[in-house]
Amino acid sequence: MDEDFDIQDSGSFFDFKGFLLKVLSFWPLFVICLSIAFGVAYYKNIRKQAVYRLKNMISIKDDQNPLFTGNTSLVFNWGGTTDKVQTNIILFKSRTHNEKVVSYLQYYINYNMQGKYNMLDVYGKTPFKIKLDDTHGQLFNKRIAIKDVGEGNFEFTIPFSSNKARVYNYTTHEYGSVSVLPPEFKKTVKLGDTLDFPFLKGVFQSTDVLPRAGSEYSVSLGSFNSTVRRYQGISVIQNPRGSSILELSIGGTNKNRIVDFLNASVLVREKDQLERKNLFATNTIKFIDSSLTDRNKELQSVIDELNEFKNNNVDVALKGGSATLTAKLKTYDNEKDALEKRLSYYRILENYLTSRTDYSSVPAPSVSGIQESSIGASVNKIIALSVERSDLRYSAKESNPKFREIDRSINAEKEVLLENITSSTSIINGEIRQVNRDISIAESELRTFPKEEQELANIQRKFTLSQNAYNLYLSKRSEATIIKASNVSDILFIDEAKDVGGGQVGPNTRLNYIIAAIVGGIVPLVLVFLLVFFNTKIGNPEEIKKLSSIPVLGIIGKSKHRNNLVVRDRSRSSIAEAFRGIRSSLQFMYRKKDIEGAKTVLVTSSVSGEGKTFTSINIASVFALSNKKTVLVGLDLRKPKIFDDFDLSNEAGVVNYLIGQNSIDEIKQESGISCLDIILSGPVPPNPSELLLSDAMKDFMSELKKEYDYIILDTPPVGLVADALEIMNYADASLYMIRQGYTKKGMLGLINDKYAKGEVQNVSFVLNYFQSKGKYGNGYGYGYGYGYGYGAYGNGYHEDIKGTPFLKRWRRKIKKAFKRK
Repeated sequence: MDEDFDIQDSGSFFDFKGFLLKVLSFWPLFVICLSIAFGVAYYKNIRKQAVYRLKNMISIKDDQNPLFTGNTSLVFNWGGTTDKVQTNIILFKSRTHNEKVVSYLQYYINYNMQGKYNMLDVYGKTPFKIKLDDTHGQLFNKRIAIKDVGEGNFEFTIPFSSNKARVYNYTTHEYGSVSVLPPEFKKTVKLGDTLDFPFLKGVFQSTDVLPRAGSEYSVSLGSFNSTVRRYQGISVIQNPRGSSILELSIGGTNKNRIVDFLNASVLVREKDQLERKNLFATNTIKFIDSSLTDRNKELQSVIDELNEFKNNNVDVALKGGSATLTAKLKTYDNEKDALEKRLSYYRILENYLTSRTDYSSVPAPSVSGIQESSIGASVNKIIALSVERSDLRYSAKESNPKFREIDRSINAEKEVLLENITSSTSIINGEIRQVNRDISIAESELRTFPKEEQELANIQRKFTLSQNAYNLYLSKRSEATIIKASNVSDILFIDEAKDVGGGQVGPNTRLNYIIAAIVGGIVPLVLVFLLVFFNTKIGNPEEIKKLSSIPVLGIIGKSKHRNNLVVRDRSRSSIAEAFRGIRSSLQFMYRKKDIEGAKTVLVTSSVSGEGKTFTSINIASVFALSNKKTVLVGLDLRKPKIFDDFDLSNEAGVVNYLIGQNSIDEIKQESGISCLDIILSGPVPPNPSELLLSDAMKDFMSELKKEYDYIILDTPPVGLVADALEIMNYADASLYMIRQGYTKKGMLGLINDKYAKGEVQNVSFVLNYFQSKGKYGNGYGYGYGYGYGYGAYGNGYHEDIKGTPFLKRWRRKIKKAFKRK
């Protein structure tokens, strides 16, 4: 045998009988592990606190304001009931909402008492409650011992290891430090007292729980963010599914804390939702208030001016023609003022739309007397989209396509609104010019009257104009205030969370003992299993036979040659002989299948490194050396390799043909071996799968079959990409490479599944890099296993000849077949 083929013991498949004997011999280990596991389970069970889960129930409805009419335009519909339900489900779980609830309840304050085995959460069970002033820094993550010393007095004890104490501001979320006097702070506080320590600010409030002298409690102020994260695990479900009824539930060891959190979560959300519902009215009131201030000053100035004129001109009054002209001018002034208000609103709105990205603060058009339905509808739509975008930030990242969809809708609505503003502005400017002309005519007529009457007429015009504007804003503000006050939340309590007994969901002590039994048994079992069966890689043909019904066509020994051209460089080696054996097996198969003309062999594997390219090159070489016109085609378009072994250029190949750039004659290259041509893969394309599935691939294979006797296809591994499975349709025989000590048993799952379903046919295994001696003899080493499992091609060729060695039986069949031909 050639020195290239190194033979070692391959080992045996998993020995189940040996495994059972090993388990029995390790019985003391099982006893020890089970004893330890049950001991740990008992220790945990007696120290576990009861776990409860409580719930409340709410309804999300669509309550429209009964005072809302089409003329007010001060509320908007921010989605139907379905959208509101989904939005609230997301918001109840959001970080922002839970931050508000935690701040509202000050749940970062921990109330504890020492139990028999551990510290107990006694929130709601203490005779006191600390209400912190969150505007100040508070002692952070430090245990405060509080002892009931009787008569409503409690002793605070805080140990300090240095003259600095760390504080945290729960409003600004900033850390700081204050000076303290070590080693211990001790002070007696009475219920109802104000806590005014350098490190603790608030009120020491009493509760409904009766004090018990001598009781000791522990209070600490924990991490705000950690507390919020803990309560983000709240469960929110629709019950029944698809309805507007939401069921909120959360678990914990303290029922009082669960009840308060569930109910406060709904109250906070209800408040936020009502504020959101009143957003339009609130913004409108702010806008009116800012305008009223200016109008009030203007009106007061005109009143002062009118009073001063009357004091100085007691006998002057408007009468006859001057009174008529003054009334007419007042009418013109009111028209002009109304037009200018509308024009001013349009300018503010246009500037708002072009210079800002948050559109939730736009005031109502009706404030300025604008009644165009298109303007009001567009403003409402933009605000609703802006609110929807704001809510989406709680549940999605900025890269979510939904953001782009909303932005496109906002921009489209903006364009329509800006076009309407331009059109309306042009019309209003025209109306203002006409009113100005009417005012000029009337003023010219007024100038024919005495100077004092003219002056009085102008003052009265200004007074009437200012008074009307002021009264209009007051009316609009009253309207907005009424609508805001009459709005109700869309969230309605059905059942508040309440401790009515029960609700315990844990701990499951029985489960702990079951887990102990399982873990205590599995640990030694796994240890024994690892001792018996550690290797998960395929080691010999018998293992392949147990793992798959796909036959083994041949076996190739371990090659120590410097490159992949073993058949060309060392034609008398055992490796070359193994490839000639595979060639004979393939030819026998072709005859049995009555395959005439050009024959195609596909070579693939599970992953890289199993000898796929090595086998492709040498199979092609043995066919070429038998004077058969052969072509080796590199179809691994992602990771081409063949060109290195033949020292060829990979600039043009299959890819160039498939994209219509070159013909076959232009891409095929000489290999240096008689009768063997090489077609490389070519440059790596961006879409290899699409190219291999194209019609051009069918034409490519048809042309090759016209010119060559044998076509060898080197394809990518099927375990990494699906290309090889598609190319198998072109192959008369497929060789699936398995490398000894490298290919894992689980890797055969994919090809086994495809084979069992009939999706791949005429596939055989080739065991590569094989090193064995003794059990399988030299036959495996030289690859003469022509028929080893060939009967698994499935057409009844495998017959059981009693008493005849398997390998000799198939050799005899092959020889008889050749003689008949």
